Order: sequence, then C-alpha cells, then structure tokens
Amino acid sequence: MSLTDSIPNNVDLGSDRKLLRALEKWQPDFLSWWRDMGPEGFQEDQIWLRTAISVHAGGWANYDYVKMPDYRWGIFLTPRSGERKIGFGDNAKYDAWEEVPGELRGMLRRIIVTQADTEPASVEQQRHLGKCAPSLYDLRNLFQVNVEEGRHLWAMVHLLHQYFGRDGREEAEALLARRSGDQDKPRILSTFNETTDEWLSFFCFTMFTDRDGKYQLSSLSESGFDPLARATQFMLTEEAFHLFVGETGLDRIIRRAAEATVKDPNGDARNQGAIDLPTIQKWINFWVSSAVELFGGEISSNAADYFATGLKGRHNEQKKYSEHSGLEGIYSMTVVKDGRVTTEEVPLRNAMNEVLRDEYIDDCERACERWNKTIASTDLDFRLRIPSRRFNRGMGIYADHRFDPQGNLVSDAEFEKGCKTWLPTDEDRAYVKSLMVPCYEPGQFAPWIAPPAKGVKGQSLDFEYVKFTNPR
Repeated sequence: MSLTDSIPNNVDLGSDRKLLRALEKWQPDFLSWWRDMGPEGFQEDQIWLRTAISVHAGGWANYDYVKMPDYRWGIFLTPRSGERKIGFGDNAKYDAWEEVPGELRGMLRRIIVTQADTEPASVEQQRHLGKCAPSLYDLRNLFQVNVEEGRHLWAMVHLLHQYFGRDGREEAEALLARRSGDQDKPRILSTFNETTDEWLSFFCFTMFTDRDGKYQLSSLSESGFDPLARATQFMLTEEAFHLFVGETGLDRIIRRAAEATVKDPNGDARNQGAIDLPTIQKWINFWVSSAVELFGGEISSNAADYFATGLKGRHNEQKKYSEHSGLEGIYSMTVVKDGRVTTEEVPLRNAMNEVLRDEYIDDCERACERWNKTIASTDLDFRLRIPSRRFNRGMGIYADHRFDPQGNLVSDAEFEKGCKTWLPTDEDRAYVKSLMVPCYEPGQFAPWIAPPAKGVKGQSLDFEYVKFTNPR
C-alpha cells in the first residue's frame, strides 16, 4: 500500500510510470469536475469523513476532518488469494485473466464504462442536497456517499487506463464530459438522469438504486477478468454503507410519519409537518420501478454472452450455486400473451438479468418488512409494499403493457387514472420540497425525520460532523 504517491494505491503504480503519468494527467480534470459538479457550497468545509488507508479489516475506515477536494481518492483492489480460476460459463476452470482477452475487449470495456458512468452521475444528481440537509449527521453521510462514489469512479478509470490503451483514456475523459440530466450529453442509464432534489428521493436512491449497484458489483466480483473482480470486491465494502444510509433513512422518515399519523386527530401526518405514508409509498413505487430497469431486459442475449464468456456471473455465484455452466436450467418467466399474463420457459443463460433481479426484489422485500414493523410498533394499521417489477416499465418485455403496482394487467385508461394514487404528483413533490429546510444545529433534526439510533463510529448524535468555514 502506497499512501505517499500522488494517487494512494495498492496496485504498485510507482512501478508503471507511464500509467502513473496518465492517471496524474486525468487527476486535475477529475478535481475540476468535482469542484464544478460535486456538493455545491460545501467544498471549503471540514467534513468528518472515512478514508481508506488499507484494504484490510480495520484499515480501510480511517476517520478525520477533511475538505472534500482534499479527500485522498485512491485505487484499491482486494489482494489476490492464490491462483484464481474462472468460476462459471464456457471458460470455467481456466485460469482467470490478468489481461483483457482480445475477443472480449469490446464487451468488457462496455461493462466497465457503464458501471463507471453511474458513479459521477449520482454525485451530480445529489449536488444540491446539502443545502436542505435535515441534520449534520445526514449531511455528513451524504458527503461520505459522494466521496466514495468518486473513489469508485477512480477504480473503473484505473482499469480503463491500464488495460484499454487510447480507447480507455478517451472513455475516461468522456466520463467527466457527460452530465446527469443534460439533454445533449446525458448519463448512459436513464435512472441516473432523474432529478434528486429532496431527501426522500435521496434515501430512495441510496436504498433502491444503490441496491441495484450492490447486485451489479456482486456479479462483476465473480468476473473471470481478475482486476475487475478485485476492484469490485473492495467497492462492495463501501457500497454497504450507501445501502445503510438509504434503508435506515427511509425507516426514520417512516417512523416519523407513523407517529405523526397517530398523533393527529384527523390521522393526517402532513398536519404534523411529516411526510404521510401514502406519499412515501408513491416514492417507493417510482424509485423501484426506475431501479429494476437497471438490470436490463428480461430476456437478454447480452446477459447470456456475459455469463458464457465468464465476464459477469450471478450474485454469490460460487457460494450459492453448484452448477456453473448455466446450460442445464430453465427460467419460468411471466409474460403477456394474447392479452393475458402467463408464463413461458426461457433458457437460463438468457434469463440471467432476471435471476439477478429476483435477488434484488427479495432484498427490497426484506427491508420493506422491517419498515412495516416500524409502522406496526405505533399500532397503526398500514403496510408499505414493494411494487411489482412489471409496474411502470419503460423497457423490456413489459414496456408495451400497463400494470398496477400489484402486477395486474390494466388498460391504458386505468393506468393513467391510477397513477394519481400510485406515483408522485406535482402537488406531492411540491409538499415534500416545502419541508426541505436545512437543520444545521448539532444534535437537531428536521421535524419530518426521526433521529437515528446512534451516531457515526461511536460518536454522539450531537457531534459536530461538519465544521462550516462560514456560519450557516
């Protein structure tokens, strides 16, 4: 591990001067992008952040105050553990690749670029949220997520520079040229062009969109291209925090909503300055239906090729599955035929996106059950639900049909009418945004969200997680 290099790393950059120079040339462009598109208005403040100083347990989480532009972004790969074999597909049992196989070059570059593009996109989406943070605790967590997304970008850019030559360098430059929501140069995936300008959406994003990231990174951590597998294995350690922020953040909003509903004589949480549970359900419906699209088409030749070549496996491929060829199984898929919902059998390799989506939905359902226990603890009779994967789709086999949140086939007219109660309306968004008043006093929290159970890394809730250069 080198922490003294201009770019902290454990990939021995110092021995590859050409690569080091290329990355040092990219570094000022990254910092310029960060200052332009990173958290607006907080670049000179001292943030109590966690910085990786080692990939080993106890070493990757070093806490101290730092200005975000001075954060030590680096390149960290999980150390090798002996000789590794490709674990699935047609190349199973061959040695894992240390260099890019020529015939897989284009396919692998597309995988890496698509993953890389999501990292700066989310920072751009969230750049204004600091101005309406509900507490210093939440403000600090937002910035921790942001700087780690920046480090994940570095991980992918390192792969592009080291293994893809001029093409990789051009792709790395393009990652800083695209902008979330820009009409001319948008981010690659539609979810990463959505507006995220209030904290209910931020918590939904880190809960649902970053949870897609967990499963994408997990499938790439099985990759036969060893540098990609090792890079994503370490990224997963940081991604877990992002999911924690989303899941617990929503739980705190839900707790406040339930308590306010019980307290109000008319059962209206909005009268108590909280976000009501039906509105929270609408946000869940919107963000889940957006996130499930990130897994790709239900029946996909690309997914089959990624698996067959050994580039992208299933979640926990080695731990969960005993058969790794993907040739022996079938997948029973829900489809629409002749105006009704039915099932058909699909070769397993062609359904690999859906296999990963199954894992994701199950994980979301688990979190939703936790939220419902929070509601039940107030004796309120209300349940939140994860919508059907068929609801509100814009791509894949369900895009040409309309479904309600339970997954029932409905007419276009029924869908349009139902959307007023299923998805956020302009009035809902205006109400939620009206609550977004910053709360910067240590230990204080905005009235629409409950405090967390504990602070960060043993600190109290009234710890000064952010030290402002100028009074706020």
